[in-house]
Amino acid sequence: MSKDIKIRKGLNINLKGEAEKTLSKAPRSRTFAIRPSDFHLVTPKMVVKEGTKVQAGQVVFYSKTNEDIKFVSPVSGTLTEIERGPKRVITKLTFEADQQDSYLDHGSINLSSVKPEDLKSHLLASGCWPFVKQRPYDVIADPVAAPKAIFISGYATAPLAADLDFTLTGKEAELQAAVTAFSKLTEGQVHVGIGSSNSPFAGLKDISIHHLKGPHPAGNVGTLINKLSPVNKGEVVWTIAAQDLVIIGELLLTGKFNAERIIALAGSSVKTPKYYKTMIGAEVSTFVYDSGLNEEHSRVISGDVLTGATISPKSHLGFYSNVVSIIPEGDDYEFFGWNKPIFNKISPSRALTFSWMLPNKKFDLNTNTNGEHRAFVVTGNYEQVFPLDIYPLQILKACMVKDLDAMEALGMYEVAPEDFSLTEFICVSKQPHQQIIREGLDLMYKEIG
Repeated sequence: MSKDIKIRKGLNINLKGEAEKTLSKAPRSRTFAIRPSDFHLVTPKMVVKEGTKVQAGQVVFYSKTNEDIKFVSPVSGTLTEIERGPKRVITKLTFEADQQDSYLDHGSINLSSVKPEDLKSHLLASGCWPFVKQRPYDVIADPVAAPKAIFISGYATAPLAADLDFTLTGKEAELQAAVTAFSKLTEGQVHVGIGSSNSPFAGLKDISIHHLKGPHPAGNVGTLINKLSPVNKGEVVWTIAAQDLVIIGELLLTGKFNAERIIALAGSSVKTPKYYKTMIGAEVSTFVYDSGLNEEHSRVISGDVLTGATISPKSHLGFYSNVVSIIPEGDDYEFFGWNKPIFNKISPSRALTFSWMLPNKKFDLNTNTNGEHRAFVVTGNYEQVFPLDIYPLQILKACMVKDLDAMEALGMYEVAPEDFSLTEFICVSKQPHQQIIREGLDLMYKEIG
Protein backbone atom coordinates (compact mmCIF):
# COMPACT_ATOMS: atom_id res chain seq x y z
CA MET A 1 0.00 0.00 0.00
CA SER A 2 1.40 3.37 -1.01
CA LYS A 3 1.87 6.21 1.42
CA ASP A 4 1.64 9.69 -0.03
CA ILE A 5 4.14 12.09 1.47
CA LYS A 6 3.53 15.79 1.95
CA ILE A 7 6.06 18.04 3.65
CA ARG A 8 5.72 21.66 4.65
CA LYS A 9 9.25 22.36 5.80
CA GLY A 10 11.62 23.23 2.99
CA LEU A 11 12.41 25.99 0.52
CA ASN A 12 11.87 26.25 -3.22
CA ILE A 13 14.71 28.16 -4.87
CA ASN A 14 13.34 29.42 -8.18
CA LEU A 15 16.20 30.38 -10.46
CA LYS A 16 16.28 31.77 -13.97
CA GLY A 17 17.61 29.51 -16.71
CA GLU A 18 15.48 26.39 -16.35
CA ALA A 19 16.13 23.96 -19.20
CA GLU A 20 13.50 24.04 -21.94
CA LYS A 21 11.95 20.67 -22.71
CA THR A 22 13.69 20.26 -26.04
CA LEU A 23 16.23 17.51 -26.63
CA SER A 24 19.34 17.85 -28.76
CA LYS A 25 22.13 15.38 -29.38
CA ALA A 26 25.47 16.68 -28.19
CA PRO A 27 28.38 16.37 -30.65
CA ARG A 28 30.46 13.24 -30.17
CA SER A 29 33.15 13.90 -27.58
CA ARG A 30 36.72 13.25 -28.68
CA THR A 31 37.78 12.12 -25.22
CA PHE A 32 35.98 10.63 -22.23
CA ALA A 33 37.09 10.41 -18.62
CA ILE A 34 36.39 8.51 -15.42
CA ARG A 35 37.35 10.10 -12.10
CA PRO A 36 37.76 7.63 -9.22
CA SER A 37 36.90 10.53 -6.87
CA ASP A 38 33.29 10.19 -8.06
CA PHE A 39 33.20 6.88 -6.16
CA HIS A 40 33.63 7.89 -2.56
CA LEU A 41 36.11 5.82 -0.51
CA VAL A 42 37.01 3.62 -3.51
CA THR A 43 40.70 3.01 -4.16
CA PRO A 44 41.09 1.83 -7.78
CA LYS A 45 43.20 -1.13 -8.85
CA MET A 46 43.86 -1.07 -12.59
CA VAL A 47 43.35 -4.10 -14.82
CA VAL A 48 44.39 -2.37 -18.09
CA LYS A 49 47.42 -0.28 -18.98
CA GLU A 50 47.88 2.94 -20.92
CA GLY A 51 47.52 2.36 -24.63
CA THR A 52 45.09 -0.54 -24.19
CA LYS A 53 42.19 -0.77 -26.62
CA VAL A 54 38.89 -1.27 -24.77
CA GLN A 55 35.25 -1.85 -25.63
CA ALA A 56 32.32 -0.05 -24.09
CA GLY A 57 31.46 -1.95 -20.92
CA GLN A 58 34.91 -3.51 -20.48
CA VAL A 59 36.33 -3.53 -16.95
CA VAL A 60 39.18 -1.04 -16.47
CA PHE A 61 39.59 -1.13 -12.68
CA TYR A 62 38.08 -2.58 -9.53
CA SER A 63 37.82 -1.52 -5.90
CA LYS A 64 40.87 -2.38 -3.81
CA THR A 65 38.71 -3.22 -0.78
CA ASN A 66 36.21 -5.34 -2.72
CA GLU A 67 37.40 -6.94 -5.96
CA ASP A 68 33.82 -7.83 -6.92
CA ILE A 69 32.94 -4.15 -7.48
CA LYS A 70 34.13 -3.37 -11.00
CA PHE A 71 34.18 -0.19 -13.07
CA VAL A 72 33.93 -0.17 -16.86
CA SER A 73 34.73 2.07 -19.80
CA PRO A 74 31.75 4.19 -20.94
CA VAL A 75 32.87 4.02 -24.60
CA SER A 76 35.07 2.01 -26.89
CA GLY A 77 38.47 3.47 -27.65
CA THR A 78 41.98 3.66 -26.26
CA LEU A 79 42.99 4.36 -22.67
CA THR A 80 45.42 7.18 -23.42
CA GLU A 81 46.29 8.44 -19.95
CA ILE A 82 46.19 7.38 -16.31
CA GLU A 83 46.56 10.65 -14.40
CA ARG A 84 48.00 10.42 -10.90
CA GLY A 85 48.14 12.87 -8.01
CA PRO A 86 50.13 12.95 -4.75
CA LYS A 87 51.27 9.51 -3.51
CA ARG A 88 50.49 8.21 -7.04
CA VAL A 89 46.77 8.20 -6.34
CA ILE A 90 44.84 7.73 -9.60
CA THR A 91 42.80 10.87 -10.25
CA LYS A 92 41.54 10.40 -13.80
CA LEU A 93 41.41 7.91 -16.65
CA THR A 94 41.18 9.44 -20.11
CA PHE A 95 39.93 7.53 -23.15
CA GLU A 96 40.27 8.57 -26.79
CA ALA A 97 36.96 7.44 -28.23
CA ASP A 98 36.29 5.58 -31.46
CA GLN A 99 33.95 7.15 -33.97
CA GLN A 100 31.46 4.34 -33.30
CA ASP A 101 31.14 2.37 -30.07
CA SER A 102 31.60 -1.37 -30.00
CA TYR A 103 30.06 -3.01 -26.95
CA LEU A 104 31.23 -5.90 -24.85
CA ASP A 105 28.34 -8.38 -24.68
CA HIS A 106 27.55 -9.20 -21.05
CA GLY A 107 24.55 -11.30 -22.01
CA SER A 108 20.86 -10.65 -21.33
CA ILE A 109 19.01 -11.94 -18.28
CA ASN A 110 15.70 -13.81 -18.04
CA LEU A 111 14.21 -11.93 -15.10
CA SER A 112 11.38 -14.38 -14.55
CA SER A 113 13.71 -17.24 -13.66
CA VAL A 114 17.02 -15.71 -12.57
CA LYS A 115 18.19 -16.36 -9.03
CA PRO A 116 19.05 -13.36 -6.83
CA GLU A 117 22.68 -14.52 -6.44
CA ASP A 118 23.15 -14.81 -10.21
CA LEU A 119 21.50 -11.43 -10.77
CA LYS A 120 23.78 -9.75 -8.25
CA SER A 121 26.85 -11.38 -9.83
CA HIS A 122 25.73 -10.14 -13.25
CA LEU A 123 25.38 -6.54 -12.04
CA LEU A 124 28.80 -6.70 -10.38
CA ALA A 125 30.60 -8.17 -13.40
CA SER A 126 29.00 -5.74 -15.86
CA GLY A 127 30.00 -2.55 -14.02
CA CYS A 128 26.44 -1.56 -13.05
CA TRP A 129 26.94 -2.02 -9.31
CA PRO A 130 28.49 1.45 -8.73
CA PHE A 131 25.04 2.90 -9.50
CA VAL A 132 23.72 1.26 -6.32
CA LYS A 133 24.40 3.26 -3.17
CA GLN A 134 23.63 2.45 0.43
CA ARG A 135 22.74 4.19 3.62
CA PRO A 136 24.35 4.35 6.10
CA TYR A 137 27.42 6.23 4.86
CA ASP A 138 26.15 7.17 1.35
CA VAL A 139 28.72 5.00 -0.45
CA ILE A 140 28.57 2.27 -3.09
CA ALA A 141 26.49 -0.53 -1.62
CA ASP A 142 28.13 -3.53 -0.02
CA PRO A 143 26.88 -6.45 -2.16
CA VAL A 144 27.00 -8.79 0.84
CA ALA A 145 24.66 -6.74 3.05
CA ALA A 146 20.96 -7.39 2.40
CA PRO A 147 18.88 -4.18 2.22
CA LYS A 148 15.63 -3.93 4.17
CA ALA A 149 14.25 -1.77 1.32
CA ILE A 150 15.29 0.05 -1.85
CA PHE A 151 14.48 3.70 -2.53
CA ILE A 152 14.27 5.59 -5.82
CA SER A 153 13.23 9.20 -6.34
CA GLY A 154 11.46 9.91 -9.60
CA TYR A 155 10.79 13.52 -8.68
CA ALA A 156 13.53 16.18 -8.68
CA THR A 157 12.83 19.34 -6.68
CA ALA A 158 16.35 20.83 -6.51
CA PRO A 159 16.84 24.20 -8.27
CA LEU A 160 17.32 23.80 -12.04
CA ALA A 161 17.23 19.99 -11.71
CA ALA A 162 16.43 17.82 -14.72
CA ASP A 163 12.73 17.00 -15.10
CA LEU A 164 12.70 13.22 -14.69
CA ASP A 165 9.25 12.87 -16.26
CA PHE A 166 10.79 14.33 -19.44
CA THR A 167 14.15 12.51 -19.42
CA LEU A 168 12.62 9.09 -18.68
CA THR A 169 9.79 9.25 -21.22
CA GLY A 170 9.98 6.27 -23.57
CA LYS A 171 12.24 4.29 -21.22
CA GLU A 172 9.47 2.37 -19.46
CA ALA A 173 10.74 -1.04 -20.63
CA GLU A 174 14.22 -0.43 -19.22
CA LEU A 175 12.80 0.97 -15.99
CA GLN A 176 10.53 -2.04 -15.57
CA ALA A 177 13.40 -4.46 -16.10
CA ALA A 178 15.56 -2.67 -13.55
CA VAL A 179 12.93 -2.38 -10.79
CA THR A 180 11.86 -6.00 -11.31
CA ALA A 181 15.49 -7.04 -10.90
CA PHE A 182 15.96 -5.04 -7.72
CA SER A 183 12.70 -6.33 -6.26
CA LYS A 184 14.40 -9.75 -6.25
CA LEU A 185 17.35 -8.42 -4.23
CA THR A 186 15.42 -7.28 -1.17
CA GLU A 187 12.91 -8.88 1.16
CA GLY A 188 11.31 -5.47 1.53
CA GLN A 189 9.81 -3.21 -1.11
CA VAL A 190 11.16 -1.02 -3.88
CA HIS A 191 9.81 2.43 -2.95
CA VAL A 192 9.52 5.04 -5.70
CA GLY A 193 8.57 8.67 -5.14
CA ILE A 194 6.88 10.53 -8.00
CA GLY A 195 5.59 14.06 -8.44
CA SER A 196 2.68 13.46 -10.80
CA SER A 197 0.53 10.68 -12.25
CA ASN A 198 2.26 11.30 -15.61
CA SER A 199 5.53 9.88 -14.31
CA PRO A 200 6.97 6.96 -16.35
CA PHE A 201 7.06 5.06 -13.05
CA ALA A 202 3.30 5.36 -12.53
CA GLY A 203 2.38 2.29 -14.56
CA LEU A 204 5.21 -0.02 -13.51
CA LYS A 205 4.90 -3.25 -11.52
CA ASP A 206 6.96 -4.59 -8.61
CA ILE A 207 7.22 -1.18 -6.92
CA SER A 208 5.42 0.80 -4.25
CA ILE A 209 4.47 4.25 -5.56
CA HIS A 210 4.45 7.31 -3.29
CA HIS A 211 3.22 10.72 -4.42
CA LEU A 212 5.47 13.50 -3.14
CA LYS A 213 4.23 17.00 -2.44
CA GLY A 214 5.85 20.05 -0.93
CA PRO A 215 8.89 22.27 -1.38
CA HIS A 216 12.44 21.09 -1.86
CA PRO A 217 13.74 18.68 -0.50
CA ALA A 218 10.51 16.72 -1.08
CA GLY A 219 12.21 15.01 -4.03
CA ASN A 220 15.35 13.97 -2.15
CA VAL A 221 15.64 10.25 -1.57
CA GLY A 222 16.62 11.04 2.03
CA THR A 223 13.17 12.53 2.63
CA LEU A 224 11.58 9.38 1.23
CA ILE A 225 13.66 7.18 3.53
CA ASN A 226 12.97 9.27 6.62
CA LYS A 227 9.21 9.28 6.13
CA LEU A 228 8.87 5.60 5.17
CA SER A 229 11.59 3.54 6.81
CA PRO A 230 14.28 5.35 8.85
CA VAL A 231 17.61 3.53 9.04
CA ASN A 232 18.57 2.24 12.47
CA LYS A 233 21.87 0.78 13.59
CA GLY A 234 22.55 -2.52 11.86
CA GLU A 235 20.10 -1.81 9.00
CA VAL A 236 20.91 -1.06 5.37
CA VAL A 237 18.86 0.48 2.57
CA TRP A 238 19.87 0.96 -1.05
CA THR A 239 19.26 3.98 -3.26
CA ILE A 240 19.46 4.27 -7.04
CA ALA A 241 19.10 7.37 -9.21
CA ALA A 242 16.23 7.20 -11.68
CA GLN A 243 18.32 7.71 -14.83
CA ASP A 244 20.80 5.06 -13.73
CA LEU A 245 17.94 2.54 -13.76
CA VAL A 246 17.73 3.02 -17.53
CA ILE A 247 21.37 1.95 -17.99
CA ILE A 248 20.86 -1.04 -15.69
CA GLY A 249 17.61 -2.04 -17.40
CA GLU A 250 19.14 -1.85 -20.89
CA LEU A 251 22.03 -4.03 -19.77
CA LEU A 252 19.63 -6.64 -18.40
CA LEU A 253 17.59 -6.65 -21.62
CA THR A 254 20.37 -6.45 -24.22
CA GLY A 255 23.66 -7.28 -22.48
CA LYS A 256 25.12 -3.87 -23.42
CA PHE A 257 26.45 -1.28 -20.98
CA ASN A 258 25.12 1.83 -22.73
CA ALA A 259 26.41 4.89 -20.87
CA GLU A 260 24.04 7.24 -22.68
CA ARG A 261 22.60 9.95 -20.46
CA ILE A 262 20.20 12.87 -20.93
CA ILE A 263 21.45 15.91 -19.06
CA ALA A 264 19.89 19.31 -18.43
CA LEU A 265 22.11 22.28 -19.28
CA ALA A 266 20.62 25.05 -17.15
CA GLY A 267 21.38 28.36 -15.48
CA SER A 268 21.03 32.07 -16.10
CA SER A 269 24.45 32.19 -17.80
CA VAL A 270 23.31 29.80 -20.56
CA LYS A 271 21.89 31.39 -23.70
CA THR A 272 19.65 28.48 -24.67
CA PRO A 273 19.21 26.15 -21.68
CA LYS A 274 17.88 22.77 -22.81
CA TYR A 275 18.41 19.01 -22.64
CA TYR A 276 21.22 17.13 -24.35
CA LYS A 277 21.74 13.46 -25.07
CA THR A 278 25.35 12.64 -24.29
CA MET A 279 27.43 9.99 -22.52
CA ILE A 280 28.87 9.52 -19.04
CA GLY A 281 32.33 11.08 -18.95
CA ALA A 282 31.90 13.21 -22.09
CA GLU A 283 33.58 16.59 -22.51
CA VAL A 284 31.32 19.26 -21.04
CA SER A 285 32.40 21.72 -23.74
CA THR A 286 30.62 19.66 -26.42
CA PHE A 287 27.24 20.93 -25.22
CA VAL A 288 28.14 24.03 -23.17
CA TYR A 289 29.55 25.91 -26.16
CA ASP A 290 26.81 24.54 -28.40
CA SER A 291 24.25 26.43 -26.30
CA GLY A 292 26.51 29.43 -25.69
CA LEU A 293 27.05 31.57 -22.60
CA ASN A 294 25.57 34.96 -21.75
CA GLU A 295 28.73 35.89 -19.86
CA GLU A 296 32.16 34.34 -19.73
CA HIS A 297 32.73 35.00 -16.02
CA SER A 298 30.53 32.14 -14.86
CA ARG A 299 30.82 29.04 -12.71
CA VAL A 300 30.22 25.65 -14.30
CA ILE A 301 28.78 23.13 -11.84
CA SER A 302 28.49 19.39 -12.43
CA GLY A 303 25.20 18.78 -10.63
CA ASP A 304 22.64 21.17 -9.20
CA VAL A 305 23.65 24.46 -7.61
CA LEU A 306 23.19 23.18 -4.06
CA THR A 307 25.08 19.88 -4.18
CA GLY A 308 27.18 19.97 -7.37
CA ALA A 309 30.94 20.36 -7.80
CA THR A 310 32.71 23.16 -9.63
CA ILE A 311 34.36 22.00 -12.86
CA SER A 312 36.11 23.55 -15.82
CA PRO A 313 34.15 23.95 -19.08
CA LYS A 314 36.91 21.82 -20.62
CA SER A 315 36.43 19.09 -18.01
CA HIS A 316 34.33 15.92 -18.30
CA LEU A 317 30.85 15.02 -17.09
CA GLY A 318 30.74 13.27 -13.72
CA PHE A 319 29.69 9.63 -13.42
CA TYR A 320 26.45 10.43 -11.56
CA SER A 321 25.63 13.87 -13.02
CA ASN A 322 22.44 14.47 -14.98
CA VAL A 323 22.53 18.27 -14.87
CA VAL A 324 25.15 20.92 -15.57
CA SER A 325 24.36 24.29 -14.00
CA ILE A 326 26.05 27.52 -15.06
CA ILE A 327 25.48 30.69 -13.04
CA PRO A 328 27.39 33.99 -12.68
CA GLU A 329 30.52 33.96 -10.57
CA GLY A 330 29.86 35.97 -7.39
CA ASP A 331 33.15 37.66 -6.62
CA ASP A 332 31.75 41.17 -6.16
CA TYR A 333 30.59 42.61 -2.85
CA GLU A 334 27.85 45.04 -1.86
CA PHE A 335 28.63 47.92 0.45
CA PHE A 336 26.41 47.62 3.55
CA GLY A 337 24.56 44.79 1.78
CA TRP A 338 23.42 43.46 5.15
CA ASN A 339 21.86 46.74 6.23
CA LYS A 340 19.42 47.64 3.46
CA PRO A 341 16.25 46.17 1.94
CA ILE A 342 16.95 43.24 -0.38
CA PHE A 343 14.66 42.54 -3.34
CA ASN A 344 16.82 40.37 -5.64
CA LYS A 345 17.81 37.51 -3.33
CA ILE A 346 16.13 34.55 -1.65
CA SER A 347 15.90 34.31 2.12
CA PRO A 348 13.68 32.42 4.58
CA SER A 349 13.94 35.42 6.90
CA ARG A 350 11.62 38.41 6.68
CA ALA A 351 14.19 40.86 8.05
CA LEU A 352 14.75 43.38 5.24
CA THR A 353 14.10 40.66 2.63
CA PHE A 354 11.01 40.29 0.47
CA SER A 355 11.36 37.03 -1.48
CA TRP A 356 8.62 35.53 0.73
CA MET A 357 6.17 37.97 -0.86
CA LEU A 358 7.04 36.72 -4.37
CA PRO A 359 6.89 32.88 -4.21
CA ASN A 360 6.75 32.48 -8.00
CA LYS A 361 9.45 34.99 -8.91
CA LYS A 362 12.58 33.56 -10.56
CA PHE A 363 15.84 35.01 -9.31
CA ASP A 364 19.20 35.49 -11.02
CA LEU A 365 21.55 34.50 -8.22
CA ASN A 366 25.33 34.21 -8.37
CA THR A 367 27.77 32.16 -6.27
CA ASN A 368 28.42 34.89 -3.68
CA THR A 369 27.89 33.57 -0.13
CA ASN A 370 27.04 37.11 1.08
CA GLY A 371 29.07 36.79 4.24
CA GLU A 372 32.07 35.16 5.80
CA HIS A 373 32.65 32.00 7.81
CA ARG A 374 31.98 32.37 11.55
CA ALA A 375 30.90 30.33 14.55
CA PHE A 376 27.39 28.87 14.55
CA VAL A 377 24.68 31.42 15.28
CA VAL A 378 21.60 29.77 16.79
CA THR A 379 18.65 31.20 14.86
CA GLY A 380 16.21 28.29 14.52
CA ASN A 381 16.19 28.76 10.73
CA TYR A 382 17.56 25.29 9.98
CA GLU A 383 14.45 23.62 11.35
CA GLN A 384 12.26 25.68 9.00
CA VAL A 385 13.77 24.07 5.88
CA PHE A 386 14.73 20.64 7.28
CA PRO A 387 11.80 18.19 7.05
CA LEU A 388 13.56 15.11 8.49
CA ASP A 389 12.80 14.02 12.05
CA ILE A 390 16.35 14.90 13.07
CA TYR A 391 17.89 17.84 14.93
CA PRO A 392 20.12 19.43 12.23
CA LEU A 393 22.21 21.78 14.39
CA GLN A 394 22.88 19.14 17.03
CA ILE A 395 23.96 16.51 14.52
CA LEU A 396 26.26 19.01 12.80
CA LYS A 397 27.92 19.86 16.10
CA ALA A 398 28.27 16.18 16.99
CA CYS A 399 30.09 15.64 13.70
CA MET A 400 32.40 18.59 14.32
CA VAL A 401 33.48 17.31 17.74
CA LYS A 402 33.59 13.68 16.50
CA ASP A 403 31.13 12.43 19.10
CA LEU A 404 30.23 9.03 17.65
CA ASP A 405 27.68 8.20 20.36
CA ALA A 406 25.79 11.43 19.76
CA MET A 407 25.97 10.97 15.99
CA GLU A 408 24.41 7.51 16.30
CA ALA A 409 21.69 8.71 18.68
CA LEU A 410 20.78 11.69 16.48
CA GLY A 411 20.15 9.65 13.32
CA MET A 412 23.42 9.79 11.40
CA TYR A 413 22.82 6.39 9.82
CA GLU A 414 20.12 7.64 7.47
CA VAL A 415 21.49 10.98 6.27
CA ALA A 416 23.68 12.00 3.35
CA PRO A 417 25.39 15.34 2.64
CA GLU A 418 22.66 16.37 0.17
CA ASP A 419 20.09 16.32 2.99
CA PHE A 420 21.88 19.35 4.48
CA SER A 421 22.20 21.39 1.28
CA LEU A 422 19.31 23.71 2.21
CA THR A 423 20.54 24.32 5.76
CA GLU A 424 23.91 25.20 4.26
CA PHE A 425 22.25 27.55 1.76
CA ILE A 426 20.47 29.57 4.46
CA CYS A 427 23.24 29.36 7.07
CA VAL A 428 24.06 32.85 8.38
CA SER A 429 27.32 31.42 9.75
CA LYS A 430 28.40 30.21 6.29
CA GLN A 431 29.36 26.81 7.68
CA PRO A 432 30.04 24.02 5.13
CA HIS A 433 27.25 21.70 6.30
CA GLN A 434 27.64 19.10 3.56
CA GLN A 435 31.37 18.82 4.14
CA ILE A 436 30.81 18.46 7.89
CA ILE A 437 28.31 15.63 7.35
CA ARG A 438 30.58 13.92 4.81
CA GLU A 439 33.50 13.97 7.24
CA GLY A 440 31.24 12.67 10.01
CA LEU A 441 30.04 9.78 7.85
CA ASP A 442 33.61 8.92 6.88
CA LEU A 443 34.61 8.87 10.55
CA MET A 444 31.74 6.51 11.38
CA TYR A 445 32.63 4.25 8.45
CA LYS A 446 36.22 4.07 9.64
CA GLU A 447 35.47 3.55 13.33
CA ILE A 448 32.23 1.53 13.20
CA GLY A 449 32.15 0.10 9.66
